[in-house]
Amino acid sequence: MNLSRIDLNLLVAFEALYQTRSVTLAGKRLNRAQPSVSNALTRLRALFGDDLFVRTHAGMQPTELAHALMPGISSALDHVRQAVGQSVAFDPAAPAGRSFTIAATDYADIVLLPHVIGRLRRQAPDIDLRIMALDRAALYEQLDQGVVDVAIGGHLAAPKRMVQTRLYEEDFVCIASRSHPQLGTRGRRRGIDLNTYLQLPHALFAPGDSGSRRGVIDGRLDKLGQQRRVAATFSHIVALPLAVAHSDLVATVARRVALRLASPEVQIHELPEQLADTAFDIELIHNRRTQADAAAVWLRQEIRSAVSDMR
Repeated sequence: MNLSRIDLNLLVAFEALYQTRSVTLAGKRLNRAQPSVSNALTRLRALFGDDLFVRTHAGMQPTELAHALMPGISSALDHVRQAVGQSVAFDPAAPAGRSFTIAATDYADIVLLPHVIGRLRRQAPDIDLRIMALDRAALYEQLDQGVVDVAIGGHLAAPKRMVQTRLYEEDFVCIASRSHPQLGTRGRRRGIDLNTYLQLPHALFAPGDSGSRRGVIDGRLDKLGQQRRVAATFSHIVALPLAVAHSDLVATVARRVALRLASPEVQIHELPEQLADTAFDIELIHNRRTQADAAAVWLRQEIRSAVSDMR
């Protein structure tokens, strides 16, 4: 193919369509009118001899060829952005339609993102943000394809092609009803001994549809030759404080989640000392290809600054 026939703007439009699955949203991202994006799609279809995006009730769904083209196009545009970004500073006051997609765990949604979003809205109110659930199975492919700009969460093991930055350390506490029949007389944030902890019925946050009844704590208990009873599992972490508030269930959650979500009906207890080494890191992950992208560098710095403000 003769590269002189290809308008780089068509590839930019292709990327926006792939990421947004919408002509309208792609136009907003690119700061272009909808007819302009539709025209770009028509030219793309003629260029590649394929529909590329098919209109469905769920939006503009990519064809097999579009899926195959996206990694290469995204990589090529990343190289262009890096080359330009090294010499052209990013101005958050004039983002020219720039948008960012952040993949975040439930923990990050509750604890960290309120600070991140507040800071970004103050620093660059014209930037569009998309916050999506962090899909551990698809995350690194999404970062490769540029569908996700950065990911925030814990217990992540990124491949070498990614950059993984530690933001801070988090640990666990146990939450229970203030009128719990076995714990109600204990003072706030008093420790629980291991025997008592193991005798209590536990509620567990288990995201996804795997049906798992095991969490990080269970791995540590295995090493101690112990086992707890998980009496109920929940797919949303915000349900745990509500579940324990009026029952005999207890739940082990991240400390900052407990402090943010616990109501006056819920008390916080320190874990048994045998489980004190279950702390974990909250991390920021991005694709190594975006190291020199001025806008991406700015976003990551703002996230780190939001962490500093939060702490």
